[in-house]
Amino acid sequence: MPDSSVKAKQAWLPPRPSKNTSVRQSLRGTFFGFLQKVAETDDARTLWSRTLKGQLDWQPRLPPRAFTCPPPPYAELGTRPQPVRSVKEKETIIITARFRSGSTFLWNLFRHIDGMTAYYEPFNERRWFNPQARGSTVDPTHKHVDDYWREYEGLEILSNFYREEWIEKNLYMEAAFWDPGMKQYVDLLIQQAPGRPVLQFNRIDLRLPWFRQHFPDATIVHLYRHPRDQWCSSLLDPRCFSKDGRMDQFSPHDKFYLRMWASDLKYHFPFLDEQHVVHPYQLFYYLWKISYIFGLAFAHHSVAFEHVATDPDTYLTRLLEAVNVRQYDLTKLKALIETAPLGKWREYAEDDWFKQHETNCETMLADFFASLDGDGERQGR
Repeated sequence: MPDSSVKAKQAWLPPRPSKNTSVRQSLRGTFFGFLQKVAETDDARTLWSRTLKGQLDWQPRLPPRAFTCPPPPYAELGTRPQPVRSVKEKETIIITARFRSGSTFLWNLFRHIDGMTAYYEPFNERRWFNPQARGSTVDPTHKHVDDYWREYEGLEILSNFYREEWIEKNLYMEAAFWDPGMKQYVDLLIQQAPGRPVLQFNRIDLRLPWFRQHFPDATIVHLYRHPRDQWCSSLLDPRCFSKDGRMDQFSPHDKFYLRMWASDLKYHFPFLDEQHVVHPYQLFYYLWKISYIFGLAFAHHSVAFEHVATDPDTYLTRLLEAVNVRQYDLTKLKALIETAPLGKWREYAEDDWFKQHETNCETMLADFFASLDGDGERQGR
């Protein structure tokens, strides 16, 4: 028989789970696992988007200072250390561009400047820091590029922070969006760079508000390309999908995440719903134009791929000056410039075909943005 002291100690122990409790926990896990899968479906997201539209604006509008976390009112309470920006954070260059816009070309130019550590597509699902996952292939259209991962060697620790969902979810992020893991991941790349950090992204055009908020000292470069040539490049072989093709036939030819992007972003930009799009070029143009708008609004320097490729003496020099790169060999960099002929879109369709689709898109975009007030919120609420 246990004595009274033992009984007293046992009274503080948590009760052993009963058989009914174990069954309940198992059923609970199964139920919420199923609910999670349902919640991620397009039908569920559409339902929630319609249900919550206009319902999340009930909070009082507080002045900006109300969102600044004040220090504790008692001296003995712990406080967070004041953040200190490192030299590397202040020197960081962030390149933002769409797929097939010449972003690899621009990244490779920075890679060949002494003193730079140029990271290629940090969010790419091939996970350049993982030798087992990244493979060994290089896109043959990427001239003068032998690998994408040299700068990631020895950075296996990045696997502790990387999340593949970054390539397909929350592609639009406001300044206040909560993702500390992404912040830690990018911080680590910056801190571990042996030279001046250059990060080239293809998935952050609509996340630029967040990047400006969390990396205020970085210089952001926005690269864009003529949408008609970029569209043809995204098909890899333009003959595979004709100008008479339909949206419902496009899936096998979608090599650069067009439908994936539209699927995530249509809850913010309803015109991206592919059910309302006749030809996939319209969907492509919508994303191209939104990315262009965000780039102009949030980047420190915007430049056209065609200008850098055809007149590097003017535009590459101007770009390097904008990001405070003073020491470089322009002749060496110009030797890396080898691009496909411009204006190949004329082989795909006539000018009037492109212009008609673009005009339809511009009309829709004008109506959409006209319904936004100066704070980016819908009028009439």
